[in-house]
Amino acid sequence: MKKFFLVLLYSCCLAILFPDFALAGVNAAPPKREFRGVWIATVVNIDWPSKPGLPTAVQKEELIRIFDAHQQAGINAVLFQVRPTADAFYANSREPWSRYLTGAPGKAPSPAYDPLEFAIEEAHSRGMELHAWFNPYRATFDLIDANTSRDHITKTKPEWFFTYSGKKQFDPGLPEVRDYITSVIMDVVRNYDVDGVHFDDYFYPYPDKNVLPDLPTFRKYGRGINSIEDWRRDNVNLLIKKIADSINSEKPHVKFGISPFGIWENKAQHPEGSETSGFSGYRQLYADARVWLQEGWIDYINPQLYFPFNYRAAAFEKLLDWWSNNSFGRHLYIGQGAYRAIERANGWQDRDQLPRQVRHLRENNRVQGSVFFSSKSLTNNLGQFRDALQYDLYRYKALPPVMLWLDSVPPLAPRGLTARSVKNVGVTLHWQHPKAASDGEGAYGYVIYRFEEGEQINLEQAKNILQIMYSTKHSTYTDDSAIANRRYTYVVTSIDRLKNESGASNVRTLVVK
Repeated sequence: MKKFFLVLLYSCCLAILFPDFALAGVNAAPPKREFRGVWIATVVNIDWPSKPGLPTAVQKEELIRIFDAHQQAGINAVLFQVRPTADAFYANSREPWSRYLTGAPGKAPSPAYDPLEFAIEEAHSRGMELHAWFNPYRATFDLIDANTSRDHITKTKPEWFFTYSGKKQFDPGLPEVRDYITSVIMDVVRNYDVDGVHFDDYFYPYPDKNVLPDLPTFRKYGRGINSIEDWRRDNVNLLIKKIADSINSEKPHVKFGISPFGIWENKAQHPEGSETSGFSGYRQLYADARVWLQEGWIDYINPQLYFPFNYRAAAFEKLLDWWSNNSFGRHLYIGQGAYRAIERANGWQDRDQLPRQVRHLRENNRVQGSVFFSSKSLTNNLGQFRDALQYDLYRYKALPPVMLWLDSVPPLAPRGLTARSVKNVGVTLHWQHPKAASDGEGAYGYVIYRFEEGEQINLEQAKNILQIMYSTKHSTYTDDSAIANRRYTYVVTSIDRLKNESGASNVRTLVVK
């Protein structure tokens, strides 16, 4: 009851400060399925850990606090950076431990633990997916020798790299590089229970005044391509396809997604481009995201639309429409710049800018969600945007959208649901695990629904979701929020690994003691 009044009070305050919020926010029911992601960046300790070399217990405590805050805000997926610079935030790696974790390159955490394994367990226990975020080509963040260990790949295979903008970069034109990067990623796919593999916008390096030093590689491995620019794009394409094929062969349920720069290409430079006039991923980073979607190599695209509405060079609404018209049936999650919530120029002084963007993308049925950069911007509640998520936009739990091209067979429903009211405890539910479905897959987890007296049983209403469980270790759940003397109806469904949902279990209705 206390939580209800806090939500009501907060909603009233928002309605006073932002009249549009009351009209377009609270009155609009959030969808039952939506990707609600956040990037947790580890490079230079942007989000976690707060500084290098913290004791294991402190690192774990920090990550738990971050996950708790995101769970409360309604986030259902974390994109966790596990390889910032050809290094590792996980134990089963052919690359050295990251200095951003332990303070020294190659040094293991002490006491020993596996940060990725820990993060997966903590995410899944909160009903959140975890996507392992890799930087494929960036090998160092500077040229300081002491910042890489003796066994770092830049020292054991120096011929695989070129130096650009003060960093070591893998040379994408080398076949050995594509093989190596794919092997690194597949180590994680094979050894960890990740839900997805994720890349951001760093492919060929962001350009400076210098020319990329890859002409010798082009001459040796040109493959008959006349333009060095087309060859660079093809190098990236070859890697994306190779990784996609490898993931699908090893673990078909693992999603593969990429977050490119927000502008694919401007219409003035390419007939298929957007009505924008800015930097483009296609021309300057050699990232042809449109081809990846056309070919079905990736399962989702997550363009970084860190722009406000009506921005002259790159308007949010125009880019949203362009990406939705070029997603080719794959999922489209919009990257939103939560870090911009306290800026005061170019429209960002409007504190309802980000909430309006969420509401606007929900009006487009070819958009399935958002991802926010970065974690710290949400946990610090910049511009009160985290509050807007928790108490309005994400106030109800949501399942991730299904990917029918990966799996379209739902699991069978749980059986034998029982409900028992225990005074001063709540309502304890128990059910039996279902048998395997026609594709041989059993339940991966469960969704618990609760309906008030007089409500029709409608499993499409997000407001009736009480809990989402990514585990079948237990087939019980206690509703400790049940109010005495109220009559409730409970239903449980099964979900499989890709979040396909079964029909309803049997129904149980009771009055709470």
